[in-house]
Amino acid sequence: MPRSRTRFRRYDGGDPLAPPVDIAEALDAIGERVMEGSSPERAMGEFLRRGGRNQTGLDDLARRVSERRRELLHRHNLDGTLKQVKELLDRAVLEERKQLARDVRMDDDDRAFAEMRLDNLPASTSAAVTELGDYQWQSAEARADYEKIKDLLGREMLDQRFAGMKQALEKATDEDRAAINEMLTDLNALLEKHRLGEDTQQDFDDFMQKHGDFFPENPQNVDELIDTLAQRSAAAQRMLNSMTAEQREELMQLSAQAFGTPQLMDALSQLDSNLQALRPGENWGGSERFDGDESLGLGDGTGVLQDLADLDELSDQLSQSYRGARMDDIDLDRLGRQLGEEAAVSARTLRELEKTLRESGTLRRDSTGKLKLTPKAMRQLGKALLRDIATRMSGRQGQRELHQAGAAGESSGATRSWEFGDTEPWDIPRTVLNGVRRRVGEGGGRLIAVEDIEVAETEARTQAAVALLVDTSFSMALDDRWVPMKRTALALHTLIRSRFRGDHLQLIGFGQHAEVMDIEQLTALDAVWDKGTNLHHALLLANRHFRKHPNAQPVLLIVTDGEPTSHLEADGSVSFSYPPHPRTIEHTLRELDNSMRLGAQTTFFRLGADPGLARFVDSMARRVSGRVVAPELDDLGAAVVGSYLGTRGSSPMDDIAGEYGDWFGGRGFWVGG
Repeated sequence: MPRSRTRFRRYDGGDPLAPPVDIAEALDAIGERVMEGSSPERAMGEFLRRGGRNQTGLDDLARRVSERRRELLHRHNLDGTLKQVKELLDRAVLEERKQLARDVRMDDDDRAFAEMRLDNLPASTSAAVTELGDYQWQSAEARADYEKIKDLLGREMLDQRFAGMKQALEKATDEDRAAINEMLTDLNALLEKHRLGEDTQQDFDDFMQKHGDFFPENPQNVDELIDTLAQRSAAAQRMLNSMTAEQREELMQLSAQAFGTPQLMDALSQLDSNLQALRPGENWGGSERFDGDESLGLGDGTGVLQDLADLDELSDQLSQSYRGARMDDIDLDRLGRQLGEEAAVSARTLRELEKTLRESGTLRRDSTGKLKLTPKAMRQLGKALLRDIATRMSGRQGQRELHQAGAAGESSGATRSWEFGDTEPWDIPRTVLNGVRRRVGEGGGRLIAVEDIEVAETEARTQAAVALLVDTSFSMALDDRWVPMKRTALALHTLIRSRFRGDHLQLIGFGQHAEVMDIEQLTALDAVWDKGTNLHHALLLANRHFRKHPNAQPVLLIVTDGEPTSHLEADGSVSFSYPPHPRTIEHTLRELDNSMRLGAQTTFFRLGADPGLARFVDSMARRVSGRVVAPELDDLGAAVVGSYLGTRGSSPMDDIAGEYGDWFGGRGFWVGG
């Protein structure tokens, strides 16, 4: 019966009770890159490489892998075993000379012959060791040191193929050496049967039952056994390739002295031949250049070569540059061995982040197989943008607070402290409760004080038909206004869809011509050379949207950085002219007048400081009793959202100026119409 074997793995780090990874930061970064024109797949890859505020990225891990590799090469050299052999040989010869000098009973001719042999030893260490193979040692200490050379070579040769053998066989007996030879004979027989396709699982189990103690890796089948041995054997070959020609020659000659018999090297040579035939894909021909001061023996050197191979593999995995690359490809055990458990935990977190992004409904593949942001992801991005906008706006952030009462509004379910001028109804229970608490705290006083009063909040029931017109001409991308424009559209879309679902929003992009877009289409829109700014066409589409909702309040919001330079002709063709042609201006103003007749409350958001554009936009705003906002780019979203919230009240300019006047005074300016 084969012995039973159970695999246990050490816990690989991380907090088992930690909450799921937070994808908010990753989603924000991915969304930003998507709006800049990157694909979601590429944007996700960039975030994983860069990492987050408190998250190590793949690039940093790859840098540490590269530093570790460089450190190994600059610290070590490969002459450790040769140095040890030379030290043992020099010590043995010195002890022997001492013994010859003080042994008065020794025949003078024998002493002279022995001294002559020692004096004429070859300069080559390997040749000297071979020359002394039949030497009759007079010193017991010298004989012991010479025997240590054979023992050291045997243990190092085995340690190259079986990690840990050098230490395990430090005080090996003849029985131990016999067991090694038997294991090698059986192993080569098993590999030969496997190469011929004649082995069975029982053959492997029998081998492991007999020799399993030599394999702490505890392979479960012959393929796992071969993989382990081939990696080590290939590293040993790369170490040999990395030595100088002189070092290789010395080592090959010394290897025949291993354990004092060529039997070991014959078995190891057969093992290497079998492994190379079974795993030709291993790197058998590579080499490295070591230039450090720390000498390595054959076994330790082979281990370092394996480490270098691990680091090369990790470098490829961390690059994620090959087709079909996934975070699951990264060998966390190998990463932990080379860089420490902290690095493995960082990579595991990135793996979980990628998995969560792919499986949480954030990313999906379309019919063409491309990765896309899902509507759920767009909502999350929009909420994040609104939170950012809220931090820029003072007062009652993100709420449509109208000081109206009665039929003009309905309760929102929330209350607030009364302010001078409020006409909302009192919330009697909250007011009385505030009075009781105050009297208890003060030990008496009036039943109701002004500071106790709370009023019920109301919000208007009137629906709005909102048209957000965004300039998509090339100048928007050229002057870095492309992403802020998209962020603004997404923020407004999220606000209306989440808070004011009764309102009707239409997004219209206008370049050479205008187009109604859904939010996914707009946020994924690539910047193209679009010659023309067709505000006329955009206003036509906006007015059609207003007419579809005759009972809703029209709200027209226009984001642009240029004057109209194109318009639609009667036959549907586009006419372009720069500078703007009078006919283009005429068509644009006519459609703007139509918006005014439909009752649209119009706000222009002028980007850029061109005086000509400023004069033109100001004149258009005055024509329709509209307003002009000239925000800085990072305040565009807050300006548009604030304007939308204001136009929903009875006195839009007063509400906005009162609530956000200080903020806009600091970052932009209002121009009255």
